[in-house]
Amino acid sequence: MASHRDLPAGLEKHLFQNTGNSSFTEFVSSYAPDVLPRRDTVLATPIGDQVPHATTIVAATFAGGVIMAGDRRATSGNVISQRDMQKVFRADDYSAVGIAGTASMGIEMARLYRVELEHYEKMEGRALSVAGKANRLATMIRGNLAMAMQGLMVVPLFAAYDPDRDEGRIFSYDVAGGPYERERFDAIGSGSIFARGSLKKLYRDGASADDMAMTLIQALYDAADDDSATGGPDVTRKIWPILAVVDADGFRRLTDQEVAGHVEQMLAARRITPDGPIAPLR
Repeated sequence: MASHRDLPAGLEKHLFQNTGNSSFTEFVSSYAPDVLPRRDTVLATPIGDQVPHATTIVAATFAGGVIMAGDRRATSGNVISQRDMQKVFRADDYSAVGIAGTASMGIEMARLYRVELEHYEKMEGRALSVAGKANRLATMIRGNLAMAMQGLMVVPLFAAYDPDRDEGRIFSYDVAGGPYERERFDAIGSGSIFARGSLKKLYRDGASADDMAMTLIQALYDAADDDSATGGPDVTRKIWPILAVVDADGFRRLTDQEVAGHVEQMLAARRITPDGPIAPLR
């Protein structure tokens, strides 16, 4: 964030006043709209294929929470532009957001969304409900619609722990906002169709966080197996998927050592059965 000395004239005198608006973005846009990223700029030509894109994000509920995972690859057309990109972010103490689409704008949106939630909590003295958090993110996505129509699309996946229900909840979006609550699991990005198919056969109600972490790693591996824009675990460079657990204890990102253990277990089984585990017949 900018220091007081860096702020435009007219903003500093209002900085500590209660404007009656709990939205950080609306507050800043009232006094210093140039501080916020522009969403109404019309580009001469669409440049969506020329900038790095984030790809596959998966999320699934488990007994008492939700877990989100993302691969690390970013692509520009058919070129791998980054191998270790972070796509899963902490939104607040009890929620996470994963991004797919235009990478730079997705990272910017995730960071601004985190500030938005912090601002609301400071202004109102309480956190937003899970539905409120999902709707705030929908508003930010809707504000990017003009850029999305020119190829600079950002489509996040939102996951949160709901203390009123003692369970995890998942919300997905379209380019116009949404949101749409998903039951049990969901996936976004270029490899989502393959990841979702994997989750359909592997998801189990009431699974533990560790078991669900393995399920999501299997789903990302299946996505990478069929989608060139999704990166599998890079054992030689020790680049692992990012996994974050959100439950009653809050947001926690799994360490590289924890993820590496799950990956090695998965790869050992895949050496015997390359297509992965088979769903049992019922």
